[in-house]
Amino acid sequence: MTGDLRPTDDPADALLFQDSLDMSLVLPVQVLPSRAPGRQTQAVTLLHGLAQIEDLRKDEGAAEESGDLPLLAQRMDAKLDLILALVGRLAMRADGLPERPLRWSAAGVRIDLEDAADLTLAASALVRLQPAQWLPDHLELPARVVARRNIDNGVRLWLAFVDLRADLVEALDRHLFRLHRREVAEQRRR
Repeated sequence: MTGDLRPTDDPADALLFQDSLDMSLVLPVQVLPSRAPGRQTQAVTLLHGLAQIEDLRKDEGAAEESGDLPLLAQRMDAKLDLILALVGRLAMRADGLPERPLRWSAAGVRIDLEDAADLTLAASALVRLQPAQWLPDHLELPARVVARRNIDNGVRLWLAFVDLRADLVEALDRHLFRLHRREVAEQRRR
C-alpha cells in the first residue's frame, strides 16, 4: 500500500491522481460494463461505518497500550478480529471478487485486467470494490473508461468515477486518508 500526492508524467494518471490523495494497494475488485448508477447511498453508509470502526479502534489502541482494557476484553477483541477476517475470506470466495493491484483516488481507479474487450475507451462501467479486506461488502461506483493501454498480460484501464454524490466523494477522500495515515503509522513502527 502506498499513498501518493506527487505529480505524475502520465496524462492518464494525472487525470485521476494529480489533485487528490491516492493509494496503491491490492483489494478485491471487479469492473463490469454497465450504465448503472451504482449503489451510492449504500457506499456512503459503508464508508461512514468503516470510519466509525477505525476511529473506535484507534481510541481502543491507545487504551490497550496503556493497559486500560481488561485481559478478557483484549482476548475477545482478538477473537472477533479473527472471526471477521475468516468471514471476510469466505464471503470473498463466494462473491467472486478477485484481488488485484490498483491505484485508487476519489476521482477513479487504475487497474490491470487480463481481458477487457468490452471496456473500450469512453465505455460506461461499474467498479465493484471491497474497501476493507476484513469486511465482505463492496462499493459499487459508476465510472467511465478514460484511458486504455495494452500491457504484457492484458489491458491497463483508467476509470474515472462519474456522477458521484458530494457526500460519497467526501467519504472516499476520508477513507483514502485513513488508509494513508495507517500506512504512515506502520512505516514509522518498522
